[in-house]
Parts: sequence; structure tokens; C-alpha cells
Amino acid sequence: MSVTQILINLAGGVALLLWGVRMVRTGMTRSFGAHLRRAVARYTRNRLQAFLVGLGVTALLQSSTATILIAGSFAARHLLAASAALAIALGADLGSSLVTQILSLRIQWLSPLLITVGVAMFMGSNAGRWRNFSRVLLGLGLVLLSLGLIGEAAAPLRGSERLSLLLAPLTEEPLLALLAGALLTWLLHSSLAMVLLLASLVASETLSLELALMLVLGANIGSGIVAGFLSRPMGVGARRVALGNLSMRTIGAVTLLWLLPAITPSLGMLGGSGAQQVIELHIGFNLLLVVAFLPFVGAVSSLTARLLPEAPGEEGELRVRYLDDNALDSPPAALAAAARETLRMGEEVERMLAKTIDVLSANDPALIRELEQADDKIDLLHEAIKLYVTRLSREELDRRESERVVDILTFTTNLEHIGDIIDKNLMELAAKKARQRLSFSAEGLADIKELHGRVLLNMRQALNLFMSGDVRLARELLEEKTVIRDLEREMTARHFERVTARQTESVETSSLHLDVLRDLKRIHGHITSIAYPILERAGELRDTRLRSVSAADMNEADAPPDEASAPVRH
Repeated sequence: MSVTQILINLAGGVALLLWGVRMVRTGMTRSFGAHLRRAVARYTRNRLQAFLVGLGVTALLQSSTATILIAGSFAARHLLAASAALAIALGADLGSSLVTQILSLRIQWLSPLLITVGVAMFMGSNAGRWRNFSRVLLGLGLVLLSLGLIGEAAAPLRGSERLSLLLAPLTEEPLLALLAGALLTWLLHSSLAMVLLLASLVASETLSLELALMLVLGANIGSGIVAGFLSRPMGVGARRVALGNLSMRTIGAVTLLWLLPAITPSLGMLGGSGAQQVIELHIGFNLLLVVAFLPFVGAVSSLTARLLPEAPGEEGELRVRYLDDNALDSPPAALAAAARETLRMGEEVERMLAKTIDVLSANDPALIRELEQADDKIDLLHEAIKLYVTRLSREELDRRESERVVDILTFTTNLEHIGDIIDKNLMELAAKKARQRLSFSAEGLADIKELHGRVLLNMRQALNLFMSGDVRLARELLEEKTVIRDLEREMTARHFERVTARQTESVETSSLHLDVLRDLKRIHGHITSIAYPILERAGELRDTRLRSVSAADMNEADAPPDEASAPVRH
């Protein structure tokens, strides 16, 4: 067999191993992700309890990185103390090493059985929980199958002089081997897969035990690097947890690398093959980390807080807060995160809308600039939520989850349109009014405030409706559409009466006044759009809203929000 064929077969085995590990993690998070997250948030009253939670969650997820990122996301939102999150990380590291021991047992004969049962469950059931659990069985079967394939692919390399020459520099340079192990693990994004790969190569006598032990220590550092990279967009709290975990792993790995010549004979005394000794070192290393650092997680968290201080004003900035990439494997958790971020976006739009009346009442350029900047932030939030939910929609969703995806995308789009109307229309009108030093008449300003107050009240109602999905609330909100339409017409008529009476302020601000009323009505159209899908699913809407009446009456009919579809002025 040529070297190219050997490398292709080996790469295929490694790819299958990575895919199997991912399937197990995905299946577990989709089946029990919400329960695991609740366990992380709830059962962490002390460091020992947090350690046990990390151990148990990782034993199920088979990914210490996933557990660490879950803990980091809670720490970033101040729902979990940094010291507790670090204790969870220590438990996660040990849990991952124990999973490696289980998967390294000689149980490859189970692979066909697990794959067969997994496929049968997946194809024979429409229930989400059973289909997700079938992914776990399939993943375990693929992991066991891949280990056998890796061993067979590496067998021709046994005793290869070329391979020995290639690996000689790593064997002679422990620090270089440590860095190589860290780099390979970062590329694989799985310490579990890396250690299983090393054990398989040692079992086939492709890799020397001495070098494999060094690479295992590097793999533990690489796993910490993976968590560090993935925690970057999650906030300073999550980055501190990842940094603390990486620091503990690095200190432990460098120390054990120095002691490795003295430790290796002890591993041989424990008995077992070379592959088993690789696993034993991996478990022993993480067990030593627990003993050495669990009593001092408070000190480590204080040190990381000094190394990664919060930037001035970081807490007050409008940035993504609830969108957790690690929740994407669990649609219910991801949709809950997207809904919370959408609600937060809605609250920011509500604040913009509330300040709009102050801008229209007073000629304040500073307040105009503030709202223009707020719209830029709203656009960023809208883009982040849209991309997050779009990534989720690639996964297999049930009917209710798919409907929630549509609701979130629709509502965020309408919120973004409201921000644009405030920024590009109402602020433009306010700026024009300020430049020309105009003022609304007392009666005209009172009308604008009344309509604005009603629209703002319904905005708050829409946010409640988005979270509750209550049909009665949706009906009430949709009924407000007619109220706002009639109110805008009455105010327009009163304005024309003042213009006809030659009231100076009304004449000077006539176009501004009518545009403000129209834009508030358009904003209300976007607000009430949240009610349509809820009422439609409840069977509360007719298939068509057209009536057999005269053309004049049809113009007065309450159609879907035509004012919402009007173009934004630029």
C-alpha cells in the first residue's frame, strides 16, 4: 500500500472519529440540553458541587469544551460565580478523560449493533427525543468503528524507518512535542478524539509510548486553547473562565512533562498495554489538576479578573448578550436565547420610540444624534439575531420550532423597520424643524403626543405578546389598529381645520405635522404585525379580508399593514 493510500485511510478514520464524537454531543444536547443547562445553573452552590456537575454533564456530552462554554456563558451573564465555573471546568476535564477510558475498551464488536439500532430508531420514529437519542447510538457506533479503521490504516506504518526519522525531533524535544500535541488538538477541536487517536496509534505500534505521552499532555493544553477561541465573542466573564482553565492545564502539563521520565515507569507498573498507559496518563493528569487547583479556584478567578478587566462602559454597551453558539445543538435552548435577545432588541426600540416625542417637542440636535446612533446599534442586533436563527434553521426542527423561527425573524425585521422609520424619517423631520426654528401649535403637539402615547403603549403590548403568544392579547392588539387609524384621521381633520383658520404655526408646520402622524401610524402597523401569525395559527383570521362592497368602502377596509409596507424615506 502506498503512503498516499495509508494517509487517506488514516484521515478517513480520523474524520469518522470526529463525526461520531460530534453526533453523540449533538444528540445529547438536543435530548437533554435544557436539563443539563439547568443543572449547571442550579446545582453549583459550592465548588465541590460545581465540580460534580461538570463531571456529570461532560460524561453525557462527551465534550469538556461544550461544558466549559456553557459555564462560561452563565459566568458572562453573572448567573454563575467565576470560581464555580472554574470548578465546573475541572470536573469537565476529568469527565472527558473518563469517557476516553470507556471508549478505549475493546468493545469494537458493539459498533455494528449500535449503528443498526440507531438507524432503525431514527427511521422508525418521528418523535424528536427518540430521533435525537438515536444520534447518540449512531455516534457511539461510529466512534468504535473509526478506532478499528484507524488501527487498520496505521498498521502498515508499524516499524517504518521513515516515520521514525520524521518523529525523532519530537521525541528528542519534549517542549516541541507538547506544542505539537496542542496544535493538533486545536485543529481537531476535540481532546477526546485526539487522545483516542494517540491510543490507537500506540496500539498499532505506529507511535512510541514516550512520544504519545508527551502529545497527550499537549492535547490537554490544546483543549483549553479551543475553549479560549470559542469563548471570545461571549463576554469577559466567559473569557476569564476559559483563561483560568487554560492556565491550570498549562501549568499542570509543563510540570508533568518535566516529571514524565520518573512517571513513565510507574505507568508500566500499573500494567496494561501502551494504549492503556496513554489513557491512564490522561486520567491521572486531570485528576491531579482537580487535587491541585480545586481548593484554589477562588484565587485563580481573582487572577483572571486582574488579567482580563472589564473595559470601561462595557456593561452599558448595547451588544449581543444572550446568543450562545453552544445552544445551537439544542433548538429549544437556542430559540429561548434568540427570543430573549429579540425582547432586549424590542426594549431598545421602545426606548428610541419613547424619546422620539422629546425630540419632536424640543429642537435638540444632541438628542437627534443620540437616536441616530441607537438605530445603528439596533441594526447590529438585528443582524446578529438573524444570522443566529438562520444557523439554527439549518438543523432539523419540528413544526413548533420552525414557527418560532419565523416569528423571531418576522418580529426582529419589523423592529428594525421601526428603528429605520424613527432614524431616517422622524429624526429627519425633527432636524428640519430645528433648522427652520419651527414649532407645532399647542393643539397640534397635543395630538401628536396623544397618538405617540397610544403607539408606545401598544409597543409594550407587542413585546408582551411576543413572549406569551396569548391569542386574546393578539386580538386586542389587532383591534388597536383600527383605533389608531381612526385617531390619525381625526387628528388630520383637526389639523386641516386649523390650517383653514389660518393658524400661523399650523400653516408653517403642516407638512411636518402630517408626516409625523403618518409615520407614527406606519410604526404602529409594524407593531401590530406580531398578532397576525398568532391569530392565524389559532384560526382567528379569515382566508381573505376583502368584502363585496363599493370601491369607496374597500378603500376604507382594514387591510394588512399597508402603512408598514410603505418605503422608508432616505
